[in-house]
Amino acid sequence: MVAINFSRCVDLILANEGGYVDDPQDLGGATNLGITRATLSAYRGRAVTKDEVRALRIGEAKTIYRRNYWNAVSADDLPAGLDLAVFDCAVNSGAKRAALLLQQALGVKQDGIIGPITLEAAAAARRVVETIARYDELRLAFLARLPTFPRFGKGWRKRVETVEREALTLAASGPASAGSPSPMPQRSGTFMIDLKKILLNRPIWANLVGLASIGLSLFGIDTSGLDTAGLSDSILQVVAGASFIVSSVLHLRQRTS
Repeated sequence: MVAINFSRCVDLILANEGGYVDDPQDLGGATNLGITRATLSAYRGRAVTKDEVRALRIGEAKTIYRRNYWNAVSADDLPAGLDLAVFDCAVNSGAKRAALLLQQALGVKQDGIIGPITLEAAAAARRVVETIARYDELRLAFLARLPTFPRFGKGWRKRVETVEREALTLAASGPASAGSPSPMPQRSGTFMIDLKKILLNRPIWANLVGLASIGLSLFGIDTSGLDTAGLSDSILQVVAGASFIVSSVLHLRQRTS
């Protein structure tokens, strides 16, 4: 549990969030450094303009990140690496969702509040790297179910994968979890993580659907009206759901063994 990780973690968040954007398809509206107009208004206690969002400074943004997200998920009390994974999810999907996913990953009661029971389970987990992998798998499954996934899914997946790599680095350099002889994942665990990333890779499914479409055309089957992009996203969501179910069963078997 490394309280000083906030500085490093928030810098990683800021690198992912980038500068000012105002995407009409993004419900957050005008956003700068990952801070939406609504969030900045709530922090300052008054409505702010888009120009004020654009002028937001990094110092104030970091203060908001600590109060609204880092502290909200008790990240100071989470194992190194897991703190980043949960923190980033809180920024992306809200502190309650981040807490619910953590509780699901740990197999404790899901109330959306990271309290003593959740923190104790996180500290007692046999391997932090396994908890991080499990958490990010649940997070990707949640994101894949959102109606805006076809529009933002590629960026979300890249973000989760980037954060996972950084989280594993933090876990390896931080204190080992209880009962863990080594902070590095076992070979089989690494293979499962890599396989998960392959199965949830949209370009791979898009290419497979495209090849299938070409193959059907060679046999005289008209595929001109086939929505390959939509079919790829549908397959991806089915695979994500199946991956979640299989992982849940395996996780339950590990806990009961």
